[in-house]
Amino acid sequence: MYGWIWRHLPGPVAVRAITAVLLVAGVVALLMFVVFPWAEPKLPFNQVTTQ
Repeated sequence: MYGWIWRHLPGPVAVRAITAVLLVAGVVALLMFVVFPWAEPKLPFNQVTTQ
């Protein structure tokens, strides 16, 4: 999968590397600000009891 993405990015190696870093940063930001806050109330991990 990563090879497929790398082959389809435009430009020379330096431009591909910058684009790949920006893609990773975008995915991480999407997960942190949209997906995880949406999923957090649906997960049962906030009802932990210790004995």
